[in-house]
Amino acid sequence: MAASTGGYSRFVSASRKLGSYLFKTALIGQVATSSGNMDRGRPAKLEFAVQMTCESCAVKVRAALEGKPGVQSVSVDVSKEAVLVESVLTSAEVQALIESTGRQAVLKGIGGSEQDLGAAVAMLAGVGKIQGVVRFLQLSTDRCLIDGTIDGLEPGPHGLHVHTLGDLTEDCLSCGEHFNPFGRQHGAPEDSERHVGDLGNVVAGPDGRASFRLEDSQLKVWDVIGRSLVVDAEEDDLGRGAHPLSKQTGNSGERLACGIIARSAGLFQNTKQICACDGVTIWEERDRPIAGKGRSKANTETPAANL
Repeated sequence: MAASTGGYSRFVSASRKLGSYLFKTALIGQVATSSGNMDRGRPAKLEFAVQMTCESCAVKVRAALEGKPGVQSVSVDVSKEAVLVESVLTSAEVQALIESTGRQAVLKGIGGSEQDLGAAVAMLAGVGKIQGVVRFLQLSTDRCLIDGTIDGLEPGPHGLHVHTLGDLTEDCLSCGEHFNPFGRQHGAPEDSERHVGDLGNVVAGPDGRASFRLEDSQLKVWDVIGRSLVVDAEEDDLGRGAHPLSKQTGNSGERLACGIIARSAGLFQNTKQICACDGVTIWEERDRPIAGKGRSKANTETPAANL
């Protein structure tokens, strides 16, 4: 659907999104205050490369992680500059805890407590400076974890969907419709009547960043590899709205950013230290864009890849 035109329409749209965001922020704050140990789903194991040179580095990293709400276990190997964290926090939250010690961290692998059932990743890019990284991990045969960070969004909720085609020849317009192998109507993630690709909304804060951790019962990693992930301009009404597009797309507006879902490394499967294509190390890559201008040399005007 085309974006709304006219100054008044844009104002109304922005006001609606900001109001919804403020309401949800207040609600989340109340829940966090009254239930600090709220269940956030099944834990995942996150493997980070962390710049460490001595045992004192390991002590500081452990201190930053152990005992924190949502962190269940921590393993540090200084010789391999590796940190393994089992947690229900988002990967961005765990990375922030590690980097509070003054050391850089890069997520290298993600896995579950059970056998490796598959992992995937989508690198999103689109309008303006919008970009992000979203990872998929099959926790069990009936639960898929979606963990991601998207930057450059307007504050408020944005629809997030898996689309049928991994085709970016016309940017996000060529990604096809929502992944819907059973021919159902659009709905919310918790609905039985929904597209498999319906992932609901992610909420961007005042800084334009949406950091999220979702679990889904219908999505399977092996079914979405080669397809695309799209974030939209507006809030998904989850099929509850009166608009004609509500039962088709959630009336969530134009497609802002997208990326192809590709297989990714599980735990201890990523031995990469340097990118063979351009010589960028994992530490340099962390602060560079995924591709294009600014990839080969530092460019402070280009947003980081947040890999």
